[in-house]
Order: sequence, then C-alpha cells, then structure tokens
Amino acid sequence: MTVIVRDLRPDVRADAEGFSDTRRLALPYMLSTPESVVHTLTHVHPDAHFGQLIAEEDGEIIGTAQISVAHDSPEPGQGSANIYVRPDRTRRGAGSLLLRTAEERLAALGVTKLFAWVLDEPENHAFAERNGFRASRSAYFLRLDLTGALPPRQDPPAGVELRTAADFADDPRPVFELDAVTSSDEPSDIETEFTDYEAWIEEHWKHPLLDRELTTVALVDGRPAAFSVAYTDGGARYGTAMTGTAREFRGRGLAKLAKNDSLHRARAAGCTEAFTGNDTGNEPMIAINKWFGYEICAKEVRYVRELG
Repeated sequence: MTVIVRDLRPDVRADAEGFSDTRRLALPYMLSTPESVVHTLTHVHPDAHFGQLIAEEDGEIIGTAQISVAHDSPEPGQGSANIYVRPDRTRRGAGSLLLRTAEERLAALGVTKLFAWVLDEPENHAFAERNGFRASRSAYFLRLDLTGALPPRQDPPAGVELRTAADFADDPRPVFELDAVTSSDEPSDIETEFTDYEAWIEEHWKHPLLDRELTTVALVDGRPAAFSVAYTDGGARYGTAMTGTAREFRGRGLAKLAKNDSLHRARAAGCTEAFTGNDTGNEPMIAINKWFGYEICAKEVRYVRELG
C-alpha cells in the first residue's frame, strides 16, 4: 500500500470530510467540521501561507497536517506544523511524510524555527525526538459533562452587564479590541499581535464554529471587559475558544462570570459536552475550570526544532 501527501482541495467535499474526521479521531477534544476546515483554509491571512495537507493511502485519508508562517509575530522566521494521524492507521509512514513535506514548504518560505503540538504519549514523543525536536511548554485538554450540575448563575455586580456577541453584530470592533488585548497575554511560544480588523472579521468573526448567541461578553460601565468565546459544531459539543479579561479589569471575577453565563446558555441550547484547553502553567484559569467541574482528559506538548 502506498501513502502519498497532497494538498486539501477546498472545493471537494470528501477532502474536507476526511480531514475533519481524521482530526476528530486523533484529537477528539477539539471541534471540527468540514465547513470549519474549508473556512480556515480559505480565510486565513495570506501572509500566513496557511496550508492543509492530506496523507492518503489507496484513496483513504489517514493523516493531516496544518502548516503556517507566524506572520503576526514581531519575531520573523517562525512557523508551525501540527500533524495528526488516525489512531488506527499509524506506522504506515504518513506522519513522517507529512512532516517532511511541511518542513520543505516552510523552509522555502523562510521559516527557521518550527513549532509542533504533540499528544503526550510515548510514541509521539519518540517520533518528535527522532526528527530533531525538543520539548517546550505543555497544555491540557479539559472536558465538562453539561448534563450534570453547574454552579448557579450569578447576578452581575453594579456597573457590570452581561451581553452576547450577537449583540455586537452591527459593530464587532469592541469585541475585536478585547480579543486583541487578551490574546496578547495568552501563554505562547510565539508572540502574536492582532492589528488587522478586517482580517479578524473574515477569519474569526465569520468562523462557522463561532456561536455568537452562546458567547458571553461582560461590560463594565458599557465597555467590554471580559468574555468567553463559544464554539459549537452543530451538534451537542461546545468548546471555549478563549476566555479572558482586559488587564485593567482583572481580579474582579469577570471571566468566571462570563464563562458561567456561557455554559448555562450552552446547556439550555442542548449541548451535552464542553471542552476547553489551558496551558499547564496557567493556574488561575485551571482553577476556574476545576471550579466549574472540568476534568483534565489529555495533555499536549509543544515541540520546537531549528530548520536549516
């Protein structure tokens, strides 16, 4: 049997379905649909040189890779390649072929430092280390059963109002500005800067997984101060893409307030599972998620390698 690697064809439904199915099998803690796969490929900023690669064995998609250049980082020459192979189709050479293809493409684009997320399992660590990567930081995936009890809804304190992202449909810029300042404080190996509002609209605001009705924004005296961004897959699965508070409003419990409201909205909408992720060093957010009842279900490690 022969494994080949090629680009995903966004106009071919079977490609998007195979890519999404493979990602869900390999990484069941992250939401993915064929529509979200195509949207990401066709709406990421062109300077990212974003690509989605498919490893195919006799017509069956068995592995995927997402590659990109960190164009929004002040440090040039950084890129990423996240590779996942179906758990029942490993040891066929798909991962090695995907990695080799990704490295060649990114090196040609000037990438000299390559980052990759790897599930915290012995064979994955061994694969990364054989290919010259060294371990960096790590992160947890967490799951919450939404059919169980949630902390009761809390009344906002004086001067605080809870709204949804749908309330900003006519003018999302305040949400963009909040996203920009909170994202800059997220733990990461690659520093990012959100400066392009129109690109944010296309890539994030119009993302097919974004559920504006379930995304809660906490306003202080009319100004967005904290939010919990909700993704849903059209079924019963809900994910928190980002929960954060602007620096000047921290220490007031606004992130917890917003996330609690979003979780209650999700359960009322029929969602039964909630997923989120935290850097292993992000103790404040881990504590908040444990307070809600989330349990750690998996761990990922970020690996890095110098190219060239």
